[in-house]
Amino acid sequence: MADSPLEVRKTFAQIEEIRSSAGSSDGKELRRVAVCAVVRNPYAGRGYVDDLSAVIGASGEVGRSLGVEAARLLGEPAESYGKGGLVGSEGEQEHVNAALTSVFGNAFREAIGGGKAWITSMTKPAAAGDVIDVPTAYKDDVWVRSHYDGVQIRVPDAPHPDELVIIAVVANRGRLNARVGGMSVAEAAEKGGAQ
Repeated sequence: MADSPLEVRKTFAQIEEIRSSAGSSDGKELRRVAVCAVVRNPYAGRGYVDDLSAVIGASGEVGRSLGVEAARLLGEPAESYGKGGLVGSEGEQEHVNAALTSVFGNAFREAIGGGKAWITSMTKPAAAGDVIDVPTAYKDDVWVRSHYDGVQIRVPDAPHPDELVIIAVVANRGRLNARVGGMSVAEAAEKGGAQ
């Protein structure tokens, strides 16, 4: 990605394993993985820029590389996914949204083995070390309530004012002890998944 407008300064990953909730477990931990790319924002400090296509186009390679690493760290098939981003103070929120369109999403989906549902998302302006909560949902049908969840992420030294943090999240299952009803994973599979 040397010639990409999304020049990567560093990557950051976190893995969380939850083995029980409220003192109860069904014997399978919830594993959530977030992988982040900290990139230079090519629009930082330039004021309003109408054409964001350079970032949109370059985001596919970022989505693929984050997805490959997220799948590797998860170590088993992903059931849920989400995406998110932070933009430093010299940019605007739309800059990080440009890095998370369907160009990014399609590459991310393919890298983790597919998914039929739209990818939940959260973006915001931030200073270095700010926290973001990235929502996740079942990858083949957003109506599977057991998989409505999220991951809290904090990259210690990012974003700098002229940077974007682009985030991909995967999980191996839904929440522990999920019991609010709705469509099950099996019912979603029977239905064929929906977007």
